[in-house]
Amino acid sequence: MKRILDWLDARVGWRKLTHEALYENVPGGARWRYAWGSTLVFCLMVQFVTGIFLWMNYAPSSQTAWESVWYIQNQVAGGWLLRGLHHMFAHAMIVLMALHLMQVVIDGAYKAPRELNFWTGLVLLQLVFGLSLTGYLLPWDQKGFWATKVATNLLAAVPVVGPALLKLVIGGTDYGHHTLTRFFALHAGVLPGAMIALLVAHVALFRRHGLTAKLPKRKPDAPFWQDQVLKDAVACLAVLVTVLFILVKPRLFGHGAPGIELGAPADPTEPFSAARPDWYFLFLFQFLKYFPGQSEVLGAFVIPGLVFGLIALMPFIGRWKLGHRFNVWFLFTLLIGAGLLTVAALREDGTNATYVTAVRQADRDAERVRELAGSPAGIPVSGAVTLLRNDPLTQGPKIFSAKCVSCHRFGGHDGLGGVPKDLQSASDLKGFASREWLTGLLDPTRIGTTNYFGATRHGSGKMVKFVTKKVAAFTPEKREQLGKVIVAVSAEAGLKSQREVDGREVKLIEEGRGLFVEGVGCAECHAFHKPDPDASGPDLTGYGSRAWLVKFISDPAHADFYGERNDRMPAFGKDGMLSAEQIGLVADWLRGEWYGAESVEALKR
Repeated sequence: MKRILDWLDARVGWRKLTHEALYENVPGGARWRYAWGSTLVFCLMVQFVTGIFLWMNYAPSSQTAWESVWYIQNQVAGGWLLRGLHHMFAHAMIVLMALHLMQVVIDGAYKAPRELNFWTGLVLLQLVFGLSLTGYLLPWDQKGFWATKVATNLLAAVPVVGPALLKLVIGGTDYGHHTLTRFFALHAGVLPGAMIALLVAHVALFRRHGLTAKLPKRKPDAPFWQDQVLKDAVACLAVLVTVLFILVKPRLFGHGAPGIELGAPADPTEPFSAARPDWYFLFLFQFLKYFPGQSEVLGAFVIPGLVFGLIALMPFIGRWKLGHRFNVWFLFTLLIGAGLLTVAALREDGTNATYVTAVRQADRDAERVRELAGSPAGIPVSGAVTLLRNDPLTQGPKIFSAKCVSCHRFGGHDGLGGVPKDLQSASDLKGFASREWLTGLLDPTRIGTTNYFGATRHGSGKMVKFVTKKVAAFTPEKREQLGKVIVAVSAEAGLKSQREVDGREVKLIEEGRGLFVEGVGCAECHAFHKPDPDASGPDLTGYGSRAWLVKFISDPAHADFYGERNDRMPAFGKDGMLSAEQIGLVADWLRGEWYGAESVEALKR
């Protein structure tokens, strides 16, 4: 072994290189404050290693990016940890760079002859922010897509060249596949290459000029090995342990799966009110609120540019003692100001009802798309974005909230958990056509309430009078017959939630169908399994089934339903207010026809 090492030393000189690296002089001895640079190099190495392995499984296209990240997160062994480390070490680098910058300025390590080293550090800081910005888009989820769109749209405010610059960055006139591929090229190629080159220059300049000791020195000078190496190693270990704790904390405290969240796939057609930059850009997001309209260019470019220019001039300002004090207090003021702006942004978001609702909806969509992607059907060839677009549980309540809550309710709310502004003037449709819903409809004490016909034009019609007078006077025997009729009419819907019990009670359903015609008087107004030209109410054949609901929503004034007695309900399909696909999604949602509807969690949502 010694002969091999001697041979390598004769050709490479590794012993001399190792000695120079490990026995560098540390003025004043080992100190924890000198560990920030080493932790940053450690973070960067972790980023490179995890980034390469992520790259092996990542497919940068608008139709495969989210899908490949989902694959990494859920199918690759340890993929959640790999992605989590890459994500969290990026956050750690922001914090560590701020601490390192503070240490450099406080210790005066930016003064001559270290100006170039200080400036390369500032450029490295900008590259880290650039990597964070470009990496935010790569999962191609709603949060990253819309936040990046908001951030890059600021380029359009640049005088003269703004629109052309924006077009160059996003790869066209709108955000899409070329935006993603350009950001990926920057994130995985251009910026890391520039960072390696600058890091080599930064370290070389640092080695040339050595450490700048904080005066007065507490201890005599000592070599880098062993004490400072130990402190650096412990600091790097502390960063790693902290990151790992954050990643596994949800599992430790029972708050969910470990790792980093993945939002719903990016959908340019779906508005996203919860778009926000990551925490390290929140201060700028809040700052821009004070520069509306045409003045936005001041907040986005002019003032930040002047501030960064002043930081770059610190080596010249710090030549004098008073200038050094100014630099230190200026940096502290800047960091405190950024912190206060971040807190203000978080507080405003916390009291913004629109934002809070959007976040909750985004969380529901993210949870739902993960469930759909993990279903036996998996992700379709059309891409994961179609999972939510074609999902009744996702789209049904959105359409209901937009088109139906001016009159109806769903469990007392707008389908999304919100409180509608309009007063309820039509029935509550949660559980529509189920045995429980029909039992309430035929209850003399409930049919006249707003949850059924109370606030409609039918509140004084035949149906309400029939229930409040005739049904109210039913004998126990008649009530038992009415119960069988309810079972028979509800069975027409073929609801997933009742399919099992309906299958066990075939005889009861058949008996109820007979009683519908001859027992309780329903056939006086309604047709049921055979045409009745004299019927004045809706045809209850197939009542509540998908075909019945789709036809009813499309045209409630059809002769098979209310005809001229229709009370304000629009013909959503006939008048083109909703497409056939949208009507089908609403119908499926009302009927509970979606993947996973059997689970208690899905039904609660």
